[in-house]
Amino acid sequence: MSQVEEIFQVRVKSITYEAEGVLSFDLRPVAPRRELPAFTAGAHIDLHLSNGLIRSYSLFNPQEESDRYRVAVNLDANSRGGSRFMHGSVHAGDILSIGAPRNNFSLDEEAKSSVLIAGGIGITPLYAMVRRLDELGKKWTLYYSTRSRKNTAFIEEIETLSASSQHGNVVFHFDQESSGGFLNFPDIVATAPSGTHFYCCGPLPMLEAFESATSDLHDDCVHVEYFATKESADTSGGFTVELARSGASYYVPAGKTVLDVLIEEGHQPLYSCQEGICGTCEVTVLEGEPDHRDLVLSAKQQKENRSMMICCSGCRGERLVLDL
Repeated sequence: MSQVEEIFQVRVKSITYEAEGVLSFDLRPVAPRRELPAFTAGAHIDLHLSNGLIRSYSLFNPQEESDRYRVAVNLDANSRGGSRFMHGSVHAGDILSIGAPRNNFSLDEEAKSSVLIAGGIGITPLYAMVRRLDELGKKWTLYYSTRSRKNTAFIEEIETLSASSQHGNVVFHFDQESSGGFLNFPDIVATAPSGTHFYCCGPLPMLEAFESATSDLHDDCVHVEYFATKESADTSGGFTVELARSGASYYVPAGKTVLDVLIEEGHQPLYSCQEGICGTCEVTVLEGEPDHRDLVLSAKQQKENRSMMICCSGCRGERLVLDL
């Protein structure tokens, strides 16, 4: 996996209130760039914020649009600085540095039927997906769960889409109107047509319930995107990492990740979330066996050991050789 990324600038054309705690940002190209790099439903972009943070946000606008990117940001009570900065320090007219779109949560456009389950701000990639599916004339059902109606971003737009669609429908679930009850994942899976593809994006408890309900299905039919990690990064250390292109070799001690060591040694590897959920720091593995801790690679991909996320994954042996 190449560690080369184009960074370019966009202007914040407008900021819109979408729901309690949720703002959307309309990002436009800065001249002389007239078109933005193409993207597909489920993609995200990395925002390089002026406070030094890099954060990934899913694109929710139609993939046919080449003149803008739209992202939505929920003000997280446990913010590590990203959402708080976006809500409090970014204004219309500001110029932001971003990376080109990446997609670790791609839509299978050939599936005859799709079920998409969103929790809270997890709606952002799925909103783009249902619009794409509707455009293609594919059968779809969106389950959208939030705490209450006032916390439900894009509720009016999604209601309009559902009412006008000949191919899909939306089921809203508001916790405060359901005595705190959750979606019945086993029933959702059991009642879906054979061959349905399932997608889920939301908080950890929802994703865990989703994965449990879909555990007997083929991996190719189950698609998940995490916004938070399930386990901590591997900082056990005790191995050497070699960079094949430069010939440099570094020891990774206990308490540090591969990413930590490379940055300390003056390298500039790509990274964003530092939790193994965005895929920005993915690097090709030439030799060695990684101890995978990411939530981007599938179980099959992890077993193949062709790449790893250097922000969180370690080494099961004494040596790793990376294509860097």
